[in-house]
Amino acid sequence: MKEKLRCLLDNMKKYNSGIMYRECFGFDPDTEYDVLVIAPGWKPAKIIRDPAYKVTELAQHSYFSGYLVEKDGLKAAWAQTASGGCNVLDHAVICADMKFRKCVFVGAVGGLTDRYEIGDMCTPEVCISGVYANHYLDGRLTGFTPFEKIYPDREFTEKVIRIAEENGHTLRKAKVFCTDSIAMEYSHLDEIRATGAELIEMETGTFCTLADLFDVPYAALLAVSDNSATGVPLLGRGDDLAQKYINTRSVVIPEMIFRIAGMEE
Repeated sequence: MKEKLRCLLDNMKKYNSGIMYRECFGFDPDTEYDVLVIAPGWKPAKIIRDPAYKVTELAQHSYFSGYLVEKDGLKAAWAQTASGGCNVLDHAVICADMKFRKCVFVGAVGGLTDRYEIGDMCTPEVCISGVYANHYLDGRLTGFTPFEKIYPDREFTEKVIRIAEENGHTLRKAKVFCTDSIAMEYSHLDEIRATGAELIEMETGTFCTLADLFDVPYAALLAVSDNSATGVPLLGRGDDLAQKYINTRSVVIPEMIFRIAGMEE
């Protein structure tokens, strides 16, 4: 990890003891995982149905849980968190001390233009931050910049896009707005679209800010679940559209996680 993150962890450990990622998620300090998966709301035991994946529950709490997911000799430490940048920050940062070779964020995303269909798999070209959580990684809390642009690991993202294409999948880059509130975003859609955003979700800006400090290759995989521009709601999509989203979430993205885990560094 980068020195900045090590200092932040040292400050946290002054007031907290124990191996936090083991206590919260059940991850093994002696295991080097091929990939750490950060997944708001997504439990692999629920979404992955292919028996080729071995899913072991390690820890279960009221709103977060830990799993070991194995396939083809590769090991994924799967941290299911609650939604929101603050929850992703708190639960992902305690995993910084773990041994892992890559990091992947997975989650749902809403469309803001008619260019994106339900079930499309996307990755941030840039995150436009409408959240405050990632500023807790800054030196001072007063440096908040509304709609700050946060860029992912561009070189590694391009490699992941090529891996997807080689395996028959399309991974689309998009400008992603990160919001603190799903319910309240609808009252600000014109302002949000004016930033140039094409998709909207809650966590990737915080994830990219933190994952850069992990100092390992990282990427975000997002499944389009709804679209305010085309009138497809988050709730009440209809069975056909829901199945397209479910296929991306349950089949394509798990496959991509392990493709990424197996990539040469």
